[in-house]
Amino acid sequence: MNTMLKKMTRRELLATTGFLTLTFAMPSNLFGQQAPEALGIAGGPGLPHDMKNNPMLSSWLRINSDGTVTLLIGKVEFGQGNRTAIGQVCAEELDVDFSRLQIIAGDTKLCPDEGVTSGSTSMPDGATAVQHASAEVRGILLGLAAEKLGQPAETMKVKDGTITAANGKTTTYWELVVGKALDVNATEKPILKDPAIYTIEGTSVPRVDIPAKMTGGESFVQDMHPDGVVYGMVARPPNYRSKLTSIDTGPIEKMPGVIKVVRNGSFLGVIAKTKDEAMVASAALGSAGKWDVPNDMIGNAGIYDWLLKAPSNPNIILDKKRAGGTAPVKTIEATFQRPYVMHGSIGTSAAIAQLGADGVMTIHTHSQSVWQTAEAIAKMLKVDTDKVRCIHTQGSGCYGHNMADDAAADAALLAAAVPGTTVKLQYTRAQEHQWEPYGPAMVIKIKAGVDGDGNVLDWETDVWSTSHATRPGGNPGNLLSARYLDPPFEQPTPKEISGPNYGAGRNAIPLYEFPGQTVTTHFVSEMPIRVSSTRSLGAYANVFALESFIDELAHDAKVDPLEYRLRFLKDDRARAVLMKAADLFGWSNYERKPNQGRGIAFARYKNYAAFAAVAIEVRVTPRSGRVQVLRASVADDSGQAVNPNGIANQMEGAVIQSLSWTLKEEVRFSDSAILSADWASYPIITFQEVPSIDVAVINQPGMPFLGTGEAGQGPTAAAVTNAIFDAAGVRLRTLPLTPDRVKAAMDAKKG
Repeated sequence: MNTMLKKMTRRELLATTGFLTLTFAMPSNLFGQQAPEALGIAGGPGLPHDMKNNPMLSSWLRINSDGTVTLLIGKVEFGQGNRTAIGQVCAEELDVDFSRLQIIAGDTKLCPDEGVTSGSTSMPDGATAVQHASAEVRGILLGLAAEKLGQPAETMKVKDGTITAANGKTTTYWELVVGKALDVNATEKPILKDPAIYTIEGTSVPRVDIPAKMTGGESFVQDMHPDGVVYGMVARPPNYRSKLTSIDTGPIEKMPGVIKVVRNGSFLGVIAKTKDEAMVASAALGSAGKWDVPNDMIGNAGIYDWLLKAPSNPNIILDKKRAGGTAPVKTIEATFQRPYVMHGSIGTSAAIAQLGADGVMTIHTHSQSVWQTAEAIAKMLKVDTDKVRCIHTQGSGCYGHNMADDAAADAALLAAAVPGTTVKLQYTRAQEHQWEPYGPAMVIKIKAGVDGDGNVLDWETDVWSTSHATRPGGNPGNLLSARYLDPPFEQPTPKEISGPNYGAGRNAIPLYEFPGQTVTTHFVSEMPIRVSSTRSLGAYANVFALESFIDELAHDAKVDPLEYRLRFLKDDRARAVLMKAADLFGWSNYERKPNQGRGIAFARYKNYAAFAAVAIEVRVTPRSGRVQVLRASVADDSGQAVNPNGIANQMEGAVIQSLSWTLKEEVRFSDSAILSADWASYPIITFQEVPSIDVAVINQPGMPFLGTGEAGQGPTAAAVTNAIFDAAGVRLRTLPLTPDRVKAAMDAKKG
């Protein structure tokens, strides 16, 4: 935690060692999860899109005189293993041993702004840029070596930073760069290594973030307790729209250990010497307040009807008319429903903040959007943006926009009240559960017209959803506590993320080649409860619906579900992934047993990222409706596989989290409060319920990195639903697939 207390300018930092700096800047507004062809990494000539817009090389890589390499990146680590994988790409192209790398990620003062770490873009965006930059640096170093040794650069070889000329003369990176700094433009065609000679990429280098987690080190911000730290807590209002009418803070200020009570409008916080004292005082603070509490929430029971009736903005994201032909002989349709779900972070969100003598608020945060969050906090505090520094520090468990940004803002609000003092804040379980931005509820209606052989002629999808994107984005109105200050910062009305495969429309367009297709999203700007980005955004629900419906069509046509998919799936890599998962599962020689069934599903995340297929076997207990997932077979194609074990870990995690959402999770709320306040009222999957999971990684040497983290969510949900149908003969279209729902469907089938 010394970084919290020591303030150093970039110039001072650079002056402390001898190194070569060669980098490019990446503006945050370019990281909107573009398709690979838009990024310039789909096989065409030229730089990645970010380097085209920022060709000057400046502070990404440091070749240090002590024989190390410092890699600074803007994409942050939150369990997906990107620090390790991006480091492998750097080491490979630079020709240094991976152990030489020192990786700094997500420090708004030191690192390049790569925008939000989201959308499985760390590899396609961040790693591709680092690959090109590292190759460029290697070329420049060879040029310097050629000047020093008087030998042609093209005849030289590099091994772990040592350059050897054809005549046997040698030099090292570290000898070439003492006291030097170069600012040059990137070229369009750096010489990238041939994947056939990779020695670091394609190997399962152990993740650099694991040792501290396994040994109890300071891996997570939740674990950190710097010298002199004091503890802050906030007291939340009864519900979203409550207003504080009066409070007497006197008795709380006299409680043991209390350093300061902070009130600003309806925001209440307390700072105390110990965490326990802060918790006791914050509870008393919440009870002491008098609140105006409206009862105007809809309640989860009526949310699907509300979504369909609420004012919405229809947007046709695909309109492909069938060119003639016969009319369908049959029309089949179904409606699918997804509830609100939590991130359910195992460790509640936390942050550590200190207002320094220089007026800079330094915050350790596990936010995935450190630059935008720093900007929003600066506006909330009414200071210049350069007066807020966010340093990314890993948090315990999240994939998406949980309360990390809110914790950073709350820690800053409290630290501003005690300048020079380091304040740590961590939410209670109830605060995390009841106030985080949830994954939105969704309704998906699908209709297909088929011919006499069951072939789809016309496909129509309609998706209803509220926003999937209320990250801070530089706007304090998206920080929870900022809305309760005096004067309050108003939350901006969310806007639909434009284009196909974004937000609610993500993966709503089938990758199957049907003659006629129409896909429409219906964006609802009103938010009954707080929502934002959860893993895969709309893809989880859309793939669940699409791949479940494909199974219904296959059953109606009396065709094997795998064969039916392959009938319409023309992409060779998609077909290979689907068949690999089926082979790994043993689809062709599956032995049927009573009350057991199999299901399979496929998707290409965002229709341009990683390919994934999941085959699952379940057992359904008729008496209770309990679904037990026995095993899962997964195939993944993420392009060039930098770290195969890391990819497998991501797919395993996606399957487990998706199983939890699919079988158990649903946020419940009344007209006045969130009712899911703990693990008893919001159960998640347990270790005993995790099935055996086999993952096959299909490597595509030399192909673009596609990203992995969110590819498995939707296929897993659909595979479970399809397996339940195979085992019990019932179709379930409303999540989660709880025992009560399964049992009710089975009883209804019996008549």
